[in-house]
This record gives sequence, structure tokens and C-alpha cells, in this order.
Amino acid sequence: MPRINLLPWREEERKKRQHDFMIALAAAFVTAVVVVGLAWFAFVQMIEGQRDRNRRLEAEISVLEKSIREIDGLERQKERLLARMEIIEELQRSRPEVVHLFEEITRQVPEGVYLNRMTQQGNAVELKGIAQSSTRVSALMRRADQSPWLTEPNVTKVETTEYGPARQAEFVVTLKQISPETEKEEGL
Repeated sequence: MPRINLLPWREEERKKRQHDFMIALAAAFVTAVVVVGLAWFAFVQMIEGQRDRNRRLEAEISVLEKSIREIDGLERQKERLLARMEIIEELQRSRPEVVHLFEEITRQVPEGVYLNRMTQQGNAVELKGIAQSSTRVSALMRRADQSPWLTEPNVTKVETTEYGPARQAEFVVTLKQISPETEKEEGL
């Protein structure tokens, strides 16, 4: 014989489904809250990690900027030292030229010419003096023009004056000092 269930089974089934649905809904809600919480925690951790990396990078950048400033300071100091060394080398090279200039002037000054003053600016030399005659000044210029250390003689002033019974010529002559080694290097 068939069994007939007269109990309200549909209602119990509905209540059971509703109960299961509520449990599933609560589980889904709890799962969603946990997932959102974990995602939020993960993002917070990633943000903090990135901030730590940024702070470390900023610290390294400041150290590197300090090093760059030190290197720039050293480069400027190096340039100043190189400029000083270059000046010293130039002075070392030109040191014998002064000796050659004095020696050449004494060789080229003819008899009867007396120098009162000699000034030099760069390679320009100015001679002031007294000669027994203006022909002696001409002889000085000819000799200077033939010198390997002097060139471009130019008379700025020649003035004949009376000094007692004799006449004398006061003069100003400009010359250029050259170095024979420099002339050879420029010729190459």
C-alpha cells in the first residue's frame, strides 16, 4: 500500500530551504567580509611596503646628491689646481726668458747708449735712455732687429737736448721679446 504523507512537508521543506539559504547567505557575507578584509589588509601592506621603499630611495637619493655635491666640489678644486699648475709651468718655461732678455739687451746696446729705464708688460719691452747721438739709437734698433730674442723695434720718441757743451739724444724704444723655440714651434 502506498504511503501518503499528510504532514505539511512542503512547508517544512520551504523552511529548511529558507534556513539553508540564510546559512549560505550568512556564510557568503562572512566570506565576503573576510575577502574584503584580506584584500584591504593586503593593499595596506603593499602601500606600507611601497612607502618603505620610497623612504629608502629618498634616503639613497639624498646620499647620492651629497656625493654628487662632493664630486662637483672636487671637480672645481681639480680645475683650480690644474689652472695653478698650468700657470706654474708657464712661469717655469718663461723663467730663462728674463735672463735671455737682459743678456740680449746688454749685447745689443751699442757703445754711447745708456739705458735709464726698462719696463716689460707681457712680451712688450720699453727702453728709455740717453744716447750720444740719434745715430746710436738707429744702431740700437738695427741690432735689436737682427737679434733672435728681440723683434719689431719701434722708436716712440727721440729728442735732442743740450747737456753742457755736448748734445745728447733722449729716446724711448719699444721692442717685442720672442723665444726662438716658440718661433720654431709656430713655424711647424
